[in-house]
Amino acid sequence: MNSLMDSLKLWESPKYWLLAIATGLIAIHLTLTWRSNNVDVLGTSLLFWGAGAILMWEKKDSLDLETELVSTLAGISILALVLLKSLSISGYDIFLRFSPLISGLGLGLLASGFKGLKQYWQELLIVGFIAIPPGLILKFIDVAPVTARFSHFMLHYLGVNVTRQGVHLIVANSSLEVASGCTGVGAILQLLGLAMLVLLMFPTNLRQKILVLLSATVVAFVVNGARVALMTYLLAFYGQKAFEYWHYGDGSLIFSMIAVAIFGLFCWFTVLRDEPKNSPSGE
Repeated sequence: MNSLMDSLKLWESPKYWLLAIATGLIAIHLTLTWRSNNVDVLGTSLLFWGAGAILMWEKKDSLDLETELVSTLAGISILALVLLKSLSISGYDIFLRFSPLISGLGLGLLASGFKGLKQYWQELLIVGFIAIPPGLILKFIDVAPVTARFSHFMLHYLGVNVTRQGVHLIVANSSLEVASGCTGVGAILQLLGLAMLVLLMFPTNLRQKILVLLSATVVAFVVNGARVALMTYLLAFYGQKAFEYWHYGDGSLIFSMIAVAIFGLFCWFTVLRDEPKNSPSGE
């Protein structure tokens, strides 16, 4: 009986209600993203939801969970709109990119009100990376020719008879166009978000900050270039099915994990291993 009463008292705490709501929202978003068959958004969502959860866990005991009626109503309204919109999604919808940030704002208002929302700026910044569509960046920076040149370079020096015509890579009788999905912008955004997490969680000096951000960009670009080179080769010699596995299927996630692993090793040797010797972040 006492244990039951203790359990009921625990659920009287707003922390547990907020945790339950957040868990439900994350589960709904990831389920819808999984069903949309958009590997890029799914990988980004898994990475940044996890990163946001880690940051939140680090500060869970220092949060100010005081709100007022207006903020509570605003938070409930925002979360209700997210849930209503989620009910109408059957495939890929651009809303899947924005819902984590919107949900985070709603949860923040529900938990701490407008005045306390600044406590969650780090988490909102991290999940905000999901909202950045790679296509928007490609409207300003055309990365496709650079990716095509790099993949052509890799194939050529690996002994593959490859020809490049603009953004088209030609091997044997097949041609691969380096379109928006092959440029690596999505992968770069993923690792830049992970780089931000590293910079937020660990003390770094200016040199290390620059190295972490640059390495995230370079690692993502190189790994994606290798993926494009592999897809070009597979399309020429193993057919469409092999190509689609590495372009749309689990193969795309494998390359994302490889990029994250390489970047993680770099951060270990440049930041984490020498962490006690570093000056605090921001100094």
